[in-house]
Amino acid sequence: MDLSIITVSWNVKKFVADNIKSIFADTRNIEFEILVVDNDSKDGTAEMIKKDFPRVRLIANNYNAGFAKANNQAIKEAKGRYLLLLNPDMRVLPGTLEKMVRWMDEHNDVGVAGCRLIKENGETVPHVRRYPRLFDQLAIVFKLPHLFPGLLNDYLKKDFDYLKEAEVDSIRGSFFMIRREVAEKIGGLDERYFVWFEEVDYCRQVKNAGWKVMYTPAADCVDYVGQSFSLMKRGQSQKYFSDSMLKYFKKWQPAWQYWILKIAWPIGRFIAVIGEKLNYKNKART
Repeated sequence: MDLSIITVSWNVKKFVADNIKSIFADTRNIEFEILVVDNDSKDGTAEMIKKDFPRVRLIANNYNAGFAKANNQAIKEAKGRYLLLLNPDMRVLPGTLEKMVRWMDEHNDVGVAGCRLIKENGETVPHVRRYPRLFDQLAIVFKLPHLFPGLLNDYLKKDFDYLKEAEVDSIRGSFFMIRREVAEKIGGLDERYFVWFEEVDYCRQVKNAGWKVMYTPAADCVDYVGQSFSLMKRGQSQKYFSDSMLKYFKKWQPAWQYWILKIAWPIGRFIAVIGEKLNYKNKART
């Protein structure tokens, strides 16, 4: 088996269906399997997969296990030489998966790789980032980029050339190809993260284990960006994000940085509430 394609779904039935159709329609020259882990969707995703895609291996959870744990459920059952974590809101283009398998075969020192992600109109989706640092994350907590738009340019690698191959710190988890030997050595994603930060955490583990994390423009994949996330309530998504950020810093950074962020989050939320109230009053006056 060349490739195990793993997709975690939560209430995005249409995108999952389109994702699977694109894989079966445009992937011919490699042996692959598709594993879908459904996190207790209420839109009939699991039933649709059983009915319409009998070749897909379905793991249907009766609760929302989160992104990391759900992926790990499939990783344990996957048979491929490579494991591809592929978000449900992605559309594989003709030849994408064959090109990435071939590319990985030619780069034995690469543990994790991601391809060029594009919108439907062909515009590149920026997704290469540096490892999170305290200053960057404090800026995010206090929403400083709203006042100073260029503040995160270094963290977000705004000057990155997506037409050139490069070794990077981390890539987006929506198209995340892992060499099997890597998963066998370091295991799956860290299940302490429910969602967010698990991919950058894994990239750090991969580098520490002696493999490269690479971006390559050798293949393209359409990314519809955050369809499941958009279904979360704002307060819940922020809770997941802040919780994962703190866990990441507790694991990887000095303790004092973790505590600064832990104190900063409630202050940031308070400032946000005050700002929303002032904005509401200003709108009411006009």
